[in-house]
Amino acid sequence: MFDRLNSLISKGSPCFFYTDFQGEKLFCCPFEELEKHDIEFSFENQIPSTNVPHKPIYTPVTTASYHQKFKAVQEEIRNGNTYLLNLTQPSFIQSKYTLKEIYLMAHAPYKLRVKDEFVCFSPEAFITIEDNTIHTYPMKGTINASIPNAVQNILENQKELAEHTMIVDLLRNDLGMVADSIKVEKFRFITTIETGEKKLYQVSSHISGKLNHDWKQKIGEILKALLPAGSISGTPKKMTVNLIHRIEDYDRGAFTGIFGYFDGKNLYSAVAIRFIEKKNTDLIYKSGGGITADSNWEDEYREMIDKIYIP
Repeated sequence: MFDRLNSLISKGSPCFFYTDFQGEKLFCCPFEELEKHDIEFSFENQIPSTNVPHKPIYTPVTTASYHQKFKAVQEEIRNGNTYLLNLTQPSFIQSKYTLKEIYLMAHAPYKLRVKDEFVCFSPEAFITIEDNTIHTYPMKGTINASIPNAVQNILENQKELAEHTMIVDLLRNDLGMVADSIKVEKFRFITTIETGEKKLYQVSSHISGKLNHDWKQKIGEILKALLPAGSISGTPKKMTVNLIHRIEDYDRGAFTGIFGYFDGKNLYSAVAIRFIEKKNTDLIYKSGGGITADSNWEDEYREMIDKIYIP
């Protein structure tokens, strides 16, 4: 499955790729084939947007349904089968715009549209590889910016600190499988996201490591070792992913997979969150957040809904 990606990158051919949640499915193609496949993507988009961030009309899963799934996660935590699980759910939304129109209007660091199947406008990087150095930027922790002393509150909150630390440890270990000299370059810094209805602060960290000079011949193996992304799965990863399939009880598909490109020298990728999928005539927005032993189900339900927006 990853052989074509290995071949393109080892030859120095600029190309695009995306995967599903677990990295079991991968699509890749040279840049010149993107139009044929009706795919558009943009990274670190600096073009001023005329769009006003807004929240579409949404119909989430019921509180009772979410609470039941939340309790199932907490039971697994009590049993020692997981310490942190990223619980997501689908919400039906209404929009007068097509997926292509949403892609064009959305203003986000990382954007992707695949045909009339799905659109993504993600704030979260996955891995970057430049000059044989691999970087990753796990994002974990969200707070409403209107809360008094919001930045101080989230950075000093022990539950948020524990959750973020677990993800940083997981990503350090993940990078250690493919790279040497692993280093936390920056621990817990704040980024701002406009949702239309409110402003959110999110917490990220920066981790790096050194790759062998032949990484281009092994990029498929590197990606497979790192997938699924730790920030949208949990820890321990293998057991937690099994629990996610059982408890969420829906198909994430390309949501929380990764997408990226190779420019002929360096590789850049992002996590596919902030995601709208089209099923027949329905639009489905997939969102969620990390659950730990100290989580409150009403807060987590609210966070899932807070993340339903078009930037």
